[in-house]
Amino acid sequence: MATDLTKDNFTAEVKESQQPVVIDCYADWCGPCQQMTPIFEELEGELGSTIKFAKINIDNARELAQELGVTSVPTFIFIKNGEVVGKESGYMAKEVFAEKIKSHLG
Repeated sequence: MATDLTKDNFTAEVKESQQPVVIDCYADWCGPCQQMTPIFEELEGELGSTIKFAKINIDNARELAQELGVTSVPTFIFIKNGEVVGKESGYMAKEVFAEKIKSHLG
C-alpha cells in the first residue's frame, strides 16, 4: 500500500529513502486521479520491491504540494537519491506510466 505523505514524514519517507520514489499527487474530487488509482496500485504490486510508491492528497497537504511545484492533478513526481528527477501530469495508460517510471527511475 502506498505511503501517505505529509510535511511531517516527507523527509524520512522520500528524501532519506534508499529506494527511488514515485509520488502520486492527487485530489479526491479529480476524475483522472480516480482513473489513475488502480493503475498506480497495479504498478505498485509489480514494481514495489524496487521502487517506493507514495501519495500526496493535495487538499490535505497543500503546502507540501506547493513546495513540489504541483499545479495540476494528477501529477506524478519521480525522486531518486532524494532529488526530483522527473514530473509527469495527467492520465496515462498503464503501459505508458510504466515506461515513464522506468525512464525516470531506471
